Amino acid sequence: MAHVLQNVIFPLDRDPDLLPLYVDPETWTSIDEEPVRITSNAQLANVLGRHRGRIVAGRRVSFGTYFNAFPASYWQHWTAVRDVTLTVHTEGRATILVYRSTGAGVRQRIETREVSGTATTTFDLVLDQYSDGGWIWFDIAADDTDATFEGATWSTSLAPTREGKASIGITTYNKPDYCVATLRDLSQAGDLLDLIDRVFLIDQGTQLVAEEEGYAEVAGALGETLQVIRQPNLGGSGGFARAMLETLDRPDSDFVQLLDDDVRIEPESIRRSIVFGRYASTPTIVGAHMFDLLDRAKLHAWAEVVDDEPFMWRTLYQERMPHDFSVANLRQSPTLHMRLDADYNGWWMCLIPVEVIRAVGLSLPAFIKWDDAEFCLRARDAGYPTVSLPGAALWHVSWVGKDDSIDWQAYFHARNRIVAALLHSSTPYGGTLIRHSRRVDLKHLMMMQYYPVALRHRALRDVLSGPAHMQANLATAMPEARALASAFPETVVHKDDGIPLRSRKGRQVFKWARRHEFDSPTGLRLRWFTLTTLVSHWLHTPKPENVSMPEVEFGKGDAQWWRLPLYDSALVSAAGGGGKNIYTRDRARFRRMLLETARLHWLLRRQWPRLSREYRAALQQLTSEQSWRRVFEES
Repeated sequence: MAHVLQNVIFPLDRDPDLLPLYVDPETWTSIDEEPVRITSNAQLANVLGRHRGRIVAGRRVSFGTYFNAFPASYWQHWTAVRDVTLTVHTEGRATILVYRSTGAGVRQRIETREVSGTATTTFDLVLDQYSDGGWIWFDIAADDTDATFEGATWSTSLAPTREGKASIGITTYNKPDYCVATLRDLSQAGDLLDLIDRVFLIDQGTQLVAEEEGYAEVAGALGETLQVIRQPNLGGSGGFARAMLETLDRPDSDFVQLLDDDVRIEPESIRRSIVFGRYASTPTIVGAHMFDLLDRAKLHAWAEVVDDEPFMWRTLYQERMPHDFSVANLRQSPTLHMRLDADYNGWWMCLIPVEVIRAVGLSLPAFIKWDDAEFCLRARDAGYPTVSLPGAALWHVSWVGKDDSIDWQAYFHARNRIVAALLHSSTPYGGTLIRHSRRVDLKHLMMMQYYPVALRHRALRDVLSGPAHMQANLATAMPEARALASAFPETVVHKDDGIPLRSRKGRQVFKWARRHEFDSPTGLRLRWFTLTTLVSHWLHTPKPENVSMPEVEFGKGDAQWWRLPLYDSALVSAAGGGGKNIYTRDRARFRRMLLETARLHWLLRRQWPRLSREYRAALQQLTSEQSWRRVFEES
């Protein structure tokens, strides 16, 4: 019996920006090692359906793309699958060419077949040379008349290790339109629904999904598969913990597939995640990649890790991310052919085996930030790996138009990173975390961003109070953090009302040397700059004229921590471009906060060993089924 691992597909939306992710004409070349696209014949008119496409006479089309190449190295490394069959259905005279790549991205021909008429062509492939990386894909070249691609699959005769279905858990807060669109795509994905037990939609908002236009239709299509659960806003961790808990009560569910709300899904990606989870040699967390919903060919990360010394997350090869597939396709991107192992995967889309949840517990009551990373680290320590699976992805609203390090989320960034380090860092005192945290405070203070410093101080005080605070303020920490903003004038976003805000000296513009490089001070210059700036802000009050009117103006990209401190006040564009913030030096507030930063970080270092023991001892209780059931009952 053939078990389909992966279907070859075309996009659901007739969106030309999506085509490079699914199919490529053979029109790419390389100039000075930079990929250059010469022309394109992969027009929407040649996409005939979800699984059908036209290959124009005399042209060649490659399926060596993100969604349609087969990630052979991941299947070889993480599963027992060794024999894979590629089955291609065509109509007309054409040539099918099958290729593989190495971990270095070197292309190698495997086999070539000529076909004519109505043809079903199979290729038997062995996964035994992909330990370091590599994909397998095929091209189709039409002869002197048009040919039609009628579909293709990657399959195996090996039965999966586990057979259970997955329940989907969607956590939402006031994103009803996105949720209805996701439910609609799910309801129309017949082959995926065969693998789904329940869809739990955890609605924590005031704009209810059940009241959104189109909901009744999709709810009727999904029937009893869809279950909407209302609860107070307990953040992403509270919503996903509820989905985990509901899934644990489903005997037919072996997995829970977590999905964020502000996304567009590719249903085949969810199917691939579940199938991969079924075949994984050991229970494995299967994460998906994230594309930018507003720039749909742009991939933001391939595999993410947590560096233990500073205890900070990052994406591997972050200098090459985000990757734009409209500029460089998969075959022109050697980095994307390596097998990259992840420490964690974001919960925008992440499949978790029920066995893992029973072994390590549910989500940490973190509200948002670090709950996904902490869970995967906890699972890793218990022997359960995380795989960020290529070819499985969705589109999520990116962080390009946001700066959550200076809004109410600064509290959760600071607190949850420290808590995760107390739980999982193997380096004494969290390595360089405390020093880095103190530097973050100093940068904000020098930039006249007092609100995030106040939130970070609150976070440190809560951490120092012990682990019990995490459940105690789960429902209140966010509204309290937002309410605090009213005490800080720089949090006001001044909208364009027809009368533009102006500064005394005008906008300051700086030229970037190249991507990811700035003119920031380093080494001794950095220490001298920090010392002199802190002393200057401590001693001098801002000039009255710079308080009544901003001294200078900065674009968001130019408003760096080594530039803003040179002025008494600044008008800075908001991250989304929808207004401006006014930052003004406040000597008294600066002095208080600088002293408090030193005091809190000194206490954190002094008490780190004790706090680490307390948080580790409390982890099982904080993440247990009984504890979360009590939270939901009380809320």
